[in-house]
Amino acid sequence: MNAVKTSKNADMDFMNDQQAKREADRVQANRDELVERISQTIRADGAIEPLKGLHLHRFSSPMEACHAVSVPAFCVIAQGSKEVLLGNDRYQYDPAHYLLATVELPIMSQILEASKAQPCLSLRLDLDSTLVGSVMVEAGYPASQSRANVKAIDVSPLDAPLLDAVVRLVRLLDTPAEARVLMPLVAREIIYRLLIGEQGARLRHIAVLGGYTHHIALAVERLRKDFKEPIKIESIARELGMSVSGFHHHFKSVTAMSPLQFQKQVRLQEARRLMLGQNLDATSAAYRVGYDDASHFNREYKRLFGAPPMRDVERLRESVRETASSIRSPQDAGHLARNR
Repeated sequence: MNAVKTSKNADMDFMNDQQAKREADRVQANRDELVERISQTIRADGAIEPLKGLHLHRFSSPMEACHAVSVPAFCVIAQGSKEVLLGNDRYQYDPAHYLLATVELPIMSQILEASKAQPCLSLRLDLDSTLVGSVMVEAGYPASQSRANVKAIDVSPLDAPLLDAVVRLVRLLDTPAEARVLMPLVAREIIYRLLIGEQGARLRHIAVLGGYTHHIALAVERLRKDFKEPIKIESIARELGMSVSGFHHHFKSVTAMSPLQFQKQVRLQEARRLMLGQNLDATSAAYRVGYDDASHFNREYKRLFGAPPMRDVERLRESVRETASSIRSPQDAGHLARNR
């Protein structure tokens, strides 16, 4: 009798091992396919949007942290690794992990692993609040009234079913006509799998009209829109039905920074954009974004970006020139030589 039980247990172990091996092989095949399809679609460093709401990125070398604004999105790395900084919090992800962001916030993003032989390849799927809400209703998720704080960004393991849906999404790049019909369906599946995963609570805050995260999202939107104006914390807290101390606490819990720090980053990023895009000098940019004291602006700008305003802008322009020169194709070089 014991021999029979031992034999059955051995058979079960063998079957489980075989199933685990098949699962591991399928995951690896999906990862390889994701790398191949993204690399074939975006052949030069930079970013493209081949389908509405689907963004692909390619980088052939590590990059220093740069300032950006997060958007509600699902982000996957096919090859390489990245790090996102929100306040003092760091979120690193790679082919085995995904990043989910739910609120527009000033962040810093850095490419950690990338080379010409193995460029960092990634995708971002923008998440629409209406679509998230629709999937929630269809899946039977109630509108949670939880007051628990959920940070706006986090990283989780990318499991096999979610990875499989991502690969099917990227396959649609080869069939634009089919993509118009099938992309919304695959996007719904991805949202559903996120909802039932460990970041489900975070995703639900994109659509749920309850809980403090929604209030903070409204505050973020207002601060981004009125970034030039002095912050009136008491007024904002009162409009949101929160105490001043409660507003401060929940704002920092979601965004990893205080309202004042948030406004400061928005102002300085806008000033940087104005100097780069409109060739404004530092003093003009400072006044344009709400600073009355140019020297105060210069100090805060240097503290955030690591260099005085005009030196930083020139450094950025030089970086753009070097990047444009490095990605010029051999065919372009030959064409220029023939036309000299």
